[in-house]
Amino acid sequence: MKEISQLNLPENVRFTEDHEWSRKEDGAIRMGIDDYAQDQLGDVVFVELPQVGDTFAKGDAFGSVESVKAVSELFMPVGGEISAINKNLEESPELVNTSPYEEGWMIDVKPDDPGELDALMTSDAYLEMLKGL
Repeated sequence: MKEISQLNLPENVRFTEDHEWSRKEDGAIRMGIDDYAQDQLGDVVFVELPQVGDTFAKGDAFGSVESVKAVSELFMPVGGEISAINKNLEESPELVNTSPYEEGWMIDVKPDDPGELDALMTSDAYLEMLKGL
C-alpha cells in the first residue's frame, strides 16, 4: 500500500470522508473513488453503477465497487440526477486502480445544488484527514 505522501490528490477535485472525489466537468459533476480508496481496496474486479436518470440525495448509496479484498458501497458526494455513467468500467474495472481521476471515473451528475461541491474537502483538507486515520 502507498504511503500518504505517495497518494495522487489533485488540486482540481474535492473529496469526501468516504473517499469519493468530485469535480466540475462540462456543466455536470464527475465522481469516482480516490487514489487512497482504490489503494486500500486493491485490485478492483467489478463496479456496480446506477442507471442514467436515477436521482439520489447527497450521502445516498449509488452503487458499489468490488475488489479482491472487499465490497464497498459508493456514496453520493452531491445530490442530483445521474447524467452519464462510465460504461468502460463494465469491461475494464481495473481503470479505477490505474486512473482513478481520469479513465476510472464512475458517474456524472446534474446537481440539485451546485454549492454542495464547494462544501467538500479540498485536497489539503483531505490530506490532513488522512493523516489522522
